[in-house]
Amino acid sequence: MSSADLDQTAKSILIENDQGGYTVPTKGLYPYQWNWDSVFVALGFATFDQDRAWREIEMLFEGQWRDGMVPHILFRKDDPSYFPGPSVWGTDGGPIPSSGHSQPPVAATVISDLVDSDTSGKALGRAAALFPSLMNWHRWFLAYRDPEAKGAMSVIHPWESGRDNLPDWDDALRAVVVKDIGPYERKDTSHVDPAMRPHKEDYDRYLSIMAACRNVGWDPAEVARTCPFFVADPGVTFIFLRASRDLLTLAEKLGKDAEADEIKGWINRMETGVKSLWHDGLKAHVALDRRSGKHTDGISSMSFLAPYAGIADQETLESLQGHFDRIAEKVRYLMPSYDPEHTSYEPLRYWRGPVWAMVNYMIARGFAEVGDSARAERLRNDTASLVEASGFAEYFSPETAAGAGGGTFSWTAAIWLTWASPTHVEQAA
Repeated sequence: MSSADLDQTAKSILIENDQGGYTVPTKGLYPYQWNWDSVFVALGFATFDQDRAWREIEMLFEGQWRDGMVPHILFRKDDPSYFPGPSVWGTDGGPIPSSGHSQPPVAATVISDLVDSDTSGKALGRAAALFPSLMNWHRWFLAYRDPEAKGAMSVIHPWESGRDNLPDWDDALRAVVVKDIGPYERKDTSHVDPAMRPHKEDYDRYLSIMAACRNVGWDPAEVARTCPFFVADPGVTFIFLRASRDLLTLAEKLGKDAEADEIKGWINRMETGVKSLWHDGLKAHVALDRRSGKHTDGISSMSFLAPYAGIADQETLESLQGHFDRIAEKVRYLMPSYDPEHTSYEPLRYWRGPVWAMVNYMIARGFAEVGDSARAERLRNDTASLVEASGFAEYFSPETAAGAGGGTFSWTAAIWLTWASPTHVEQAA
């Protein structure tokens, strides 16, 4: 299929997954509005319909909780094809039934991008309308995912990280006591090969964490204090730090001086705190279990987001470039979601090895911004090759390019349109 044909297919996927102002990740497997999916999808819409791009994000923020959280799923309808649905979550924090935790806060970065690429003259006004909500969401993260002000964001559930079965969560999950869950029927494995999804023992613990949070009424302070799973995540930390820098840019454009000063304080806190995630032995930022005090022992794709977050000191950058080149010798396509030399690596099981287009996009952006155009271009070329080989899959084997998970996937299509497509590269030249 030619690049032009793939461009058209990608547009068609976004249009077909559009549910009237918000987009599902893919029909069947994910029938609701997902947080960071929607934000990346907005980038794809912006390549051909800027108004629709803004609407995607505006509809996401319609579900913001009273305490400032933007949930990871908005249940705009009750679809029995998905588990766990709204009745299992048992939340009452906002105007739309939702899950009880958040997801990586990429919104401020994408909104800043939409302002920069605007051709309508309306973008800054739409950003201004969203700005208070963005501030409240970032404040929520600082209050309830870094309650001791250590400068690294924790997640209270693997799903909050956006990377459900990442090996980094294995030890912390094993410490979760399976309780307060009744019989249940997963729906994901009826849509996708179980070999590409988390194991049942993972799901038992996922639901046990939900039950523990439900038992304290999803009170964010109590959740942070008592949740059996509380792990500082380099992915959410780096994405939050980058988003805060972009939120600062928006504040300055909007003349929000007090908010700009507040955000500068957040950035200083995170720049200092992220050092706690550095693993001297691995020479990379890794997860840190706040309950046990132990670092994880593997390098995930999110470790490579340090430059994206503005953390590009000589030691960090040279270490990441070395890991990049080492991993490039082990797999055909970059960037696997987990180090292929780690014993927990699995090339087709969700977040234990596969390549994800939107992660490649963020990693490449960081490398490009520090002047490493060669590695940035390698990631773009690999992403394009994966789509050309296997279409707009949810994720891909780093070894064979086989597509896996859901098909006709919205954010894969969006990343193609906004970054990976050769057509986009030619237009940007």
